[in-house]
Amino acid sequence: MHHLSEARPALSPTAPLKTRHFERSPDGSQIEALIADLMHGPCVRQPREVDRPLVLYGGGNLGRMARAWCERVGIPISMLIDSRANDLQADPFWRGVKVRAPEAVAASEQRDSLLAICVATSPNAPIEAGLLAQGWRDVVPFYDVAEAYRRLHPLSNGWFAGPLSEADRQGITGTMLRWQDDLSRAHHLQFVAWRCLREEWSFGDAPVNEADRFFIEPVRRVLTRSERFVDAGAHHGEVIQRFIRQVDGRFETCAAIEPDSANRSAMLRAFSALPSAQRDRIGVLPLALAEHSGRQRFAAGLGYASQCCASGADEITVHRLDALDQRPTFLKLHLEGHEWPVLRGAIDTLRRERPILALTVYHNRDGLFATADWLMRMLGGYRFWFRIHSWCGTGAVVYGIPEERF
Repeated sequence: MHHLSEARPALSPTAPLKTRHFERSPDGSQIEALIADLMHGPCVRQPREVDRPLVLYGGGNLGRMARAWCERVGIPISMLIDSRANDLQADPFWRGVKVRAPEAVAASEQRDSLLAICVATSPNAPIEAGLLAQGWRDVVPFYDVAEAYRRLHPLSNGWFAGPLSEADRQGITGTMLRWQDDLSRAHHLQFVAWRCLREEWSFGDAPVNEADRFFIEPVRRVLTRSERFVDAGAHHGEVIQRFIRQVDGRFETCAAIEPDSANRSAMLRAFSALPSAQRDRIGVLPLALAEHSGRQRFAAGLGYASQCCASGADEITVHRLDALDQRPTFLKLHLEGHEWPVLRGAIDTLRRERPILALTVYHNRDGLFATADWLMRMLGGYRFWFRIHSWCGTGAVVYGIPEERF
């Protein structure tokens, strides 16, 4: 059990998050000046250990993940704050946690607590500003807390990228200029600004769209009735079910790759509700992908965050995608930061099958440009897009589509 520090230093109010709004997405001629801004600004935040009672703000998906994280790390939750307090009090998931509406919190609790914002579906800067105006004094995004305990739990969103070097500047610039559209450049800048400066940038013509994650319009436009969809990091099968809806149930095969047994059990329960004609074309593979086949440590039972990592309690066999009997026409990777190594272990498959690609890039520093740059150099005749599908630099996905699909 983690114990809060007995000595609580005098607390100064949180410095508000900086914001920057642009009316339009940048074109190629504006990229270098904006990246220069990212090079010279300091990051105003750092990983934050819990030194006073921890309060969670937001009981949605991220709030639920935060509670599971707290239980695993051994940090008690003082209370949950949510405008839907009445509904959440009746939710068995929150049993044992004090749940209150924002207006029902005492001034002393606001003053003495650490409030972690568990919201990624909306900008955090206005949420934080509103909470500070209400009287809260110590407000941080939840992942600022999670990053301080990586020694105990592998959950990470690549939250602190650190200062950019000259090589970073060149790499980010070169990658941005190769995106297929200005919206990709806007989202990429928004992503880097949060990771490097903790500034919340936004662009008037580049909204953050959570609903089209993995299935942006260019992807939807080229899907056929004969796709072989491979989903690595399939979790509970949510993306496979969305894929099936996108193609109106017409596809050749789906392969769900998921090493975590609890996730697989939930996935199989979900698939059992599908029509047999669809269910019979889905294969579930209880394994993990890697750059090289062999054995790796694995942290199981962490839901979305289950992953191969040095601190994992289990050891599992991992496989190169090139060593498996898979011929994907559409490959989705969500691997908690292992996407680039897995791609390197799949290069023969990528070049032979030329699948549509959709891969998350927000779990570590590779997402700033290295993963996308590698794909752009290694795969000829592809068009690439970058989208963020939630705020605070989360939900960042690189898409690649072979030109012959168009």
